[in-house]
Amino acid sequence: MSFLSKTLDRVKPSPTIAVTTLAGELKAKGMDVIGLGAGEPDFDTPQNIKDAAVAAIAAGKTKYTAPDGIPELKQAICDKLKRDNGLEYTPAQISVGTGGKQTLYNAFMATLNEGDEVIIPAPYWVSYPDMVLLGGGTPVAVEATLENNFKITAEQLEAAITPKTKWFIFNSPSNPTGAGYSADELKKLTDVLLKHPHVWIMTDDMYEHLAYDDFKFATPAEVEPKLYDRTLTCNGVSKAYAMTGWRIGYAAGPENVIKAMRKVQSQSTSNPCSISQWAAVEALNGTQHFLPEHNVVFKRRRDMVVDMLNAIDGVTCPTPEGAFYVYPNIAGLIGKTTPKGTVIENDEAFSTALLEDTGVAVVFGAAFGLSPNFRVSYATSDDNLKEACTRIQTFCAALS
Repeated sequence: MSFLSKTLDRVKPSPTIAVTTLAGELKAKGMDVIGLGAGEPDFDTPQNIKDAAVAAIAAGKTKYTAPDGIPELKQAICDKLKRDNGLEYTPAQISVGTGGKQTLYNAFMATLNEGDEVIIPAPYWVSYPDMVLLGGGTPVAVEATLENNFKITAEQLEAAITPKTKWFIFNSPSNPTGAGYSADELKKLTDVLLKHPHVWIMTDDMYEHLAYDDFKFATPAEVEPKLYDRTLTCNGVSKAYAMTGWRIGYAAGPENVIKAMRKVQSQSTSNPCSISQWAAVEALNGTQHFLPEHNVVFKRRRDMVVDMLNAIDGVTCPTPEGAFYVYPNIAGLIGKTTPKGTVIENDEAFSTALLEDTGVAVVFGAAFGLSPNFRVSYATSDDNLKEACTRIQTFCAALS
């Protein structure tokens, strides 16, 4: 009999972390590696936020806090949701977790029972299905096609809903595609959800402020206020504020669900880092001037990567509305062979050969539930991106 829990048989390690780890190992052996796998801004945390953390340390704000967040941060989150999204919440409706991932995990652990289904548009962030499985639920993937710019339709959502559906998890702009749903596109989905009162909506709005061109971010409860009482609006400070390592995420929703999430967190990690919480207060309440400045850089990088990848025969790379990812399709390369004799049977074989032959680390599409694709994170320097895309072009041109 195995000593380990059978629960672990339901899940697999994060492929994005695995790619980053392998790239690190090759780099340690002396290989010139360019990592395009990590979903992490290369900007430093803004100075005002770091200063707030230092001030919190100096003031002795280093003790335990309430399990799911200090009152000042909960109020800052309420203010942010009102200011940016037109959503009214009270501090009692807010849960603060150790990053966005824990917030989503807490919600699933607090609400899922065996047999409950969770609809997940694919491609999806790699952790969604596994968190559902850990909670005892059943992930139901709905494939968003390249032809529809990686967005599901109202008809697809309607077809996926069953009496067992408990949650629809919604991520826009998306990881891994960067696809963003306009308010009109989102309204078509919320119209479907209005017809099914047993289905709750969990939003992952982590990339809200990373939007380009004319795209305007919208979140479900904002688009359809009638869904407010069965929506959990989740967000965090990791991406927009370059605070990935600070580990602060949050959720806003009905008080009974927030209380249940608090119970889960109180018996697992307890409170998020007190210093990080005070830094997050400043992030949400302080100046936001750097957000458009960062987006100018991200947009420039996006356009360069999209242009260089679309110049490759056999590759199709849509232009995303937000986040800092592109998700090129490589259907035209499947079945080809590298000069070393490796057959590109699928996107995992492509990504592995690309890393081993050129030192460019990307994440294969199967990890996100849609193939044949790979994900590129353009949250790195222009020089790195240009060199990486040049290597990808050379690698693909050598396939036969």
